[in-house]
Amino acid sequence: MQGDSSSDQRSSELMKSCNIGAMIDEAADVAPESLALQVPAKNISLSFRELRTACDEIASGLLKAGLKRGDRVLLMVPFGMDFISLTFALFKAGLVPVLIDPGMGRQHMLQCIAESQPTAMIAIPLAHAVKTFRSRFFKSVRIAITVGRCWFWGGKTLEQIKKMGSSAFEVADTQAEDTAAILFTSGSTGPPKGVLYTHGAFRQQTEILKSLYKIQPGEKDLVTFPLFGLFGIGLGMTAIIPEMDFTRPAKVDPEALCALIEKHKISSAFGSPALWNTVTRYCERQNRNLKSLRRILIAGAPVPGTLLQRFEKLVDPACQIHTPYGATESLPVASFERREILGEAWELSQQGMGTCVGNPVPGVEVSIIKITDDLIASWSENLKLPQGGVGEIVVKSPWTTRQYFNRETANRLAKIADGESIRHRMGDIGRIDERGRLWFYGRKSHRVETGTQTLFTIPCETLFNQHPYVRRSALVGVGPEGRKTPVIIIEPENEMPCTTNERDHWIAELLTLARRSPITQPIERVLFYPDFPVDVRHNAKIFREKLAKWAEQQI
Repeated sequence: MQGDSSSDQRSSELMKSCNIGAMIDEAADVAPESLALQVPAKNISLSFRELRTACDEIASGLLKAGLKRGDRVLLMVPFGMDFISLTFALFKAGLVPVLIDPGMGRQHMLQCIAESQPTAMIAIPLAHAVKTFRSRFFKSVRIAITVGRCWFWGGKTLEQIKKMGSSAFEVADTQAEDTAAILFTSGSTGPPKGVLYTHGAFRQQTEILKSLYKIQPGEKDLVTFPLFGLFGIGLGMTAIIPEMDFTRPAKVDPEALCALIEKHKISSAFGSPALWNTVTRYCERQNRNLKSLRRILIAGAPVPGTLLQRFEKLVDPACQIHTPYGATESLPVASFERREILGEAWELSQQGMGTCVGNPVPGVEVSIIKITDDLIASWSENLKLPQGGVGEIVVKSPWTTRQYFNRETANRLAKIADGESIRHRMGDIGRIDERGRLWFYGRKSHRVETGTQTLFTIPCETLFNQHPYVRRSALVGVGPEGRKTPVIIIEPENEMPCTTNERDHWIAELLTLARRSPITQPIERVLFYPDFPVDVRHNAKIFREKLAKWAEQQI
């Protein structure tokens, strides 16, 4: 399925010399005194002019401190003013920020650091202390910069770097194919991998987001996910940064978030389904609304129609609520608006037809191929399934990343050579319907093969999730590969059933529900789990691998 290619000429222009950090200069040239970011809880803010000055001082100071264009820089700083200034400064200097979620677990994080081989490390004191005591993972680091007080490990502080620098700085003349950043995946379905982003891919991505969602300079953007906050600032929006733990969006304080939206008349917001679930439930209980919002983006996991229905009385009728589909390696791939979802699409989802994520966005080609865990060296049109076939999702676009850093095996398994281009295997299962819309069926690695049929997570779970006792469910398989027994694990909406009679009653009702559809008829085992393990980035992707191991022990 080929998206509209009307942006080809613009794409060609963007593939010339470009630096994603120059977007700060462009915004400052247009509206120097407009606010780039604001942290209300700390009563601090920066205009685009001030942000440009801060970035230039840091960029020039880093180069004077001994860093060279192309050096990888491990950035371990909480999201906020310093993080934003540092990230754009690194871009402008032609340095390569390495961004790793600390919530992925200590061992995964240390392995990612060793794998990325950074030349420098810019971090808060706690991270430098870890470096001191786990030095074998930081062997490549020769320049240490502390955001805050420098203790016993030496090196310079960020304030010293700024003083060394100058506001008269010329942005590095990076080319479109030059590496801009290494962003590590969350590791929700396997070991985290460093996704290599180029300046050209970032530029293309920014342009399609601006066009697709009609983002305008001067808007106020509520930032609950750091990466999208960077895009918003680059497009001239004011980033309003709430007081929250960005690794636990599901635990956000909804009262504080609603108050922030209302006080600052915020017009745009991006967040995970888990975050919006918390906020909308609070709004319903407290009779609050979100009337200033004109655009809401929800991503990170499938978005249930029940969540979208909750917005009906909370937002202005003009508010657009979009559910972009993609991954760290390629975003966006497709997009859908709330009103379209709640029509026929949500009704079909409830019948076990998967989650519709909309039509491919302009510039993206989406194909469905036969499901396989084997590598595919080169692309052929013969790989594609007929329209409507359920298979593996493969994408190609100007902003789809070409490789992982230092992960040759992962590259061979996830990338398909197509002439001068690369196609990316999303690791997801889906189909394309007769209207060209993409339907998501779940992760390829989560499919359950029983020996007689294959069950997919999203269609099965959507049927169980309709039961009033069920908050969410997870399909897993136990037993040998190719002959697994399907098990449905239930996270109850309220309290866990305590007595044997209560559990037996729930199980009987759930199995009756399962027998009504051929999709779920093979499921004969039900387990209960009080609070599903989820990813740290969005708190929405269920760690089914962990639940599968637990289920093995139970059965």
